[in-house]
Amino acid sequence: MADRFDPPAIRFPSESNEMKPPTFSYRDPDTLEEVLQLLADYGEDARLLAGGQSLLPMLNFRLLQPAVIIDLNGVDGLDHIQVSDDGLGIGSMARQAAVEAHPDVAQSWPLLVDALRHVAHPQIRNRGTIGGSIAHNDPAAELPAIMIALGARMIVQSAREQRLVPAEAFFVGHLETVMTPGELLIGIEVPAVSAAGAAAGWGFRELSRRHGDFALAAVAVQVTPGVDGGAPDARVVVTGVADKPLRVTGAEELLREGGWSDARATAIRDATEEAVEAAEPFEDHHAPGWYRRQVAGVMASRACQDAVARDEI
Repeated sequence: MADRFDPPAIRFPSESNEMKPPTFSYRDPDTLEEVLQLLADYGEDARLLAGGQSLLPMLNFRLLQPAVIIDLNGVDGLDHIQVSDDGLGIGSMARQAAVEAHPDVAQSWPLLVDALRHVAHPQIRNRGTIGGSIAHNDPAAELPAIMIALGARMIVQSAREQRLVPAEAFFVGHLETVMTPGELLIGIEVPAVSAAGAAAGWGFRELSRRHGDFALAAVAVQVTPGVDGGAPDARVVVTGVADKPLRVTGAEELLREGGWSDARATAIRDATEEAVEAAEPFEDHHAPGWYRRQVAGVMASRACQDAVARDEI
């Protein structure tokens, strides 16, 4: 009879500190005032729990070791989605899936909805919040780039004051924003795409290893009709290739000239590659920098072509 096979011992996470969060205090405030006071009291030692899709993995890997976790899920008034003639107001705790499914958002800001469909998977978007993704500012995330393309403003609140920060100034670097300890992102203001109600062109293209993965490179394009027959405005923003979203002003200038051709597509691709090269695209085990640079150029030309085609409908 053959000897009995004894499988190797399995070491579960409970037997070590691996994949276990550090010890912390937990606070579950009911009001915004309580949250702001806790942030003022704890400062850099506090972390906020919104959807938890980014925070919990960082805690489990012990990349963060806060003294206190402040849960925002019981705070009233932070999950609104308000559409008006002036634009779109989104509370920081609005779930990504709720914004994605909102019919008025889909009609007036289709670029935002299209990009949200590329954010992870439905299970993640059901819990993930708009404000959580923006405040986390992962360099390969879609929402920071979209906010810049749409010309959004961030509403930042502390116990002392409230301030409005343009999206382009809000994102500083890798996992870093202009917010200081004691401040909380409470909402986002997205302007109406066109005050005249005219059609606008938009495009979003992304390449990832699998749908739902972080982007190797993604490009958001928004074309706004000109006022009284004037030249249109355009924004082209690339993400996944630098430590923050990157505007490509050369491609924007080409878009403002209108029309489409193979020569313009090549020029936009070249302009994007030059901008990305100047930003020194990072390299990791997913893709080298040269590949991200070339992908960004291709995604830019395709997204710009989508925007021009939609603007002409």
